Amino acid sequence: MNEIRPDTFLRFDNVKKSYDQKSLVVKGFDIDVKEGEFITLLGPSGSGKTTVLMMLAGFESVTSGNIAIEGKSINKTAPNKRNIGMVFQNYALFPHMSVAENLAYPLTVRKLPKGEINDRVAKYLKLVELSNFGDRRPGQLSGGQKQRVALARAMIFEPALILMDEPLGALDKNLREQMQFEITRLHKKLGFTVIYVTHDQTEALSMSDRIAVFNDGVVQQCAPPSELYERPINAFVADFIGENNFVLGKVVSIEGCTAKVKTDTGTITTQTAAGLAVGNACKVSIRPEKLFIHPTTHAHENSLDVTFNTRIYVGDFIRYYFKLPNGTDVVVKVLNDLSAPEFDDGASAKLLSLIKNCIAFPIS
Repeated sequence: MNEIRPDTFLRFDNVKKSYDQKSLVVKGFDIDVKEGEFITLLGPSGSGKTTVLMMLAGFESVTSGNIAIEGKSINKTAPNKRNIGMVFQNYALFPHMSVAENLAYPLTVRKLPKGEINDRVAKYLKLVELSNFGDRRPGQLSGGQKQRVALARAMIFEPALILMDEPLGALDKNLREQMQFEITRLHKKLGFTVIYVTHDQTEALSMSDRIAVFNDGVVQQCAPPSELYERPINAFVADFIGENNFVLGKVVSIEGCTAKVKTDTGTITTQTAAGLAVGNACKVSIRPEKLFIHPTTHAHENSLDVTFNTRIYVGDFIRYYFKLPNGTDVVVKVLNDLSAPEFDDGASAKLLSLIKNCIAFPIS
């Protein structure tokens, strides 16, 4: 890894993890995190993201490599000495304690004066908008309220770093969106550093400063949300982040950062990904909202000839399903307004896309 940046707060340096000393679950994780950043570890189940979080928390040992906070290795530091807050999916609240007692517990074990404990409990109950709930037990709270208490308890001893492991996974859609906003609000207000684990791509895109996308123990790409979505580095990231269409083809020429790709429906011009060469079989990634429907069959540059299959009304947009000549499905998302076209079953159409919205990836 490169030399440490002067603004680095947390650093993973070639961190690996094996449970059996044979196979690696995490295969060399590197990242420099600035103080106050919101970093999300995103990936499918078993990809290594939670293992990274557990090593940072101290609940799992590091097989090799180093984790450092403010330049000091914490590999051998006990979990309770790392001064890290933790928020779990199952809340981990003490059921026999009131909300106020749950919040006071981390301060009590740190032997803070009683007056300061009471002041902080009141302050953090207000921050999470639960000032009138201090006397209730966790069993008397809704899922969203429990998660607010868990978040307040992780923040109340004012650690510089808070870890969140799928904290919203048990909540329904509306509550989850509400808590996403709540966590983001508190992060901006208080400025703590967050390492957040999720498999929910929408959650990651809406909350993070940067996202590290994991697959099979390896970070495929670590970048701001817009860069991951608009310029994925490989086909896995393109497929995992958001919806995608993949059109198979062959690279016939490359000029600078663009390539011409021959497909079953003609030649289209695309952006190029790393490792692409003339003659390569490739798949071209195009997001459903980046395709435009043209109901005629007149020739257009960067177009795909398709036949209409069906359309599904989703509310704020309409999802169209077309088929390429080789039978591959292509999805198009269109805003639900007067421009949404109608088609007869099997009707021919062309789908248009700008060059900047197409990326060709080599097929390995």
